[in-house]
Amino acid sequence: MEREPQNFGRVLSSMCTVPHPDAREAAERFLADNPGDPTTYPAVAELEREAVGLLGEMTGLDDPQGYVASGGTEANLQAVRAARNLSDCDDPNIVAPESAHFSFQKAADVLDVELRLAPTDDDRRADLGAVRRLADDETALIAGVAGTTEYGRVDPIPDLGAVAREVGALFHVDAAWGGFVLPFTDHEWDFADAPVDTMAIDPHKMGRAPVPAGGFLAREEKTLDALAVDTPYLESTSQATLTGTRSGAGVAGARAAMDALWREGYRENYERGQANAEWVAAELESRGYEVVEPVLPLVAADIPREEISALQSTGWRVSPTATGELRIVCMPHVTREMLTEFLADLDSV
Repeated sequence: MEREPQNFGRVLSSMCTVPHPDAREAAERFLADNPGDPTTYPAVAELEREAVGLLGEMTGLDDPQGYVASGGTEANLQAVRAARNLSDCDDPNIVAPESAHFSFQKAADVLDVELRLAPTDDDRRADLGAVRRLADDETALIAGVAGTTEYGRVDPIPDLGAVAREVGALFHVDAAWGGFVLPFTDHEWDFADAPVDTMAIDPHKMGRAPVPAGGFLAREEKTLDALAVDTPYLESTSQATLTGTRSGAGVAGARAAMDALWREGYRENYERGQANAEWVAAELESRGYEVVEPVLPLVAADIPREEISALQSTGWRVSPTATGELRIVCMPHVTREMLTEFLADLDSV
């Protein structure tokens, strides 16, 4: 039976969105190209170098190292892997806030590294004192989040970076969702603002690239060297990526989306999304719901589970946080008209 792809008209909790038309066309053209074999497929390899260069421009890094990954999970895992491989500790650990994406749990499990989770403060950001207490001489990596999945919060990135330097650890920033909106804010979050060693930043989220198109960035080439393995049967001699064969569609789509939208198109996406988030937050507050202030285009509201279930039964693609609030992620496909319709359905349930 033939299936139709998801219609985004009622999708409010996803961090993926409708690809830009240029990205869709580029992805189709490069479907059969494999950037995992760059000498056989030089055109897509060049597109990947250009994509990494643009990601570096967005994140304050003049000479970025990295590649187009499958997404934030792979990039976070690679950051942990690089830190483990570069560490001279017998039993390395990593420290991250409890608001970190669940991919850090996967990374710790796969790589057999201890994961220490620090509590968050009253504003749902990493508690700096707790991170300091958890970090020690065996800490290989400290992670901060620039745009948390549940509340859109930005951790104190420069301060976390300073703690990482104090204990001799690498510092990773997970900006998988936030990286394409934060350049238009006053937050300190990137390579220019802090001693960031690695970063996750996903074009297939706010960047409007097709899935899969994540980004893994590193400040220094030695970080990629720590990930590299020999590739004896390919023309290229080594490979630092986690997967072998990769999607040329993701690489080409990411490059095309960024070419079309960086810089002013992404600014417009952010400003429209932030305005929508602040508007729907005010509307929910006026109805008596407790709302977490949207510092980025993401709203969390304390809507009862039974109301969330009722909304889901009417076709709204909404999901709760771990503590039960409903999340509304104001992605580029989310319009004021959609939000008005959502509120009308919420009123009816």
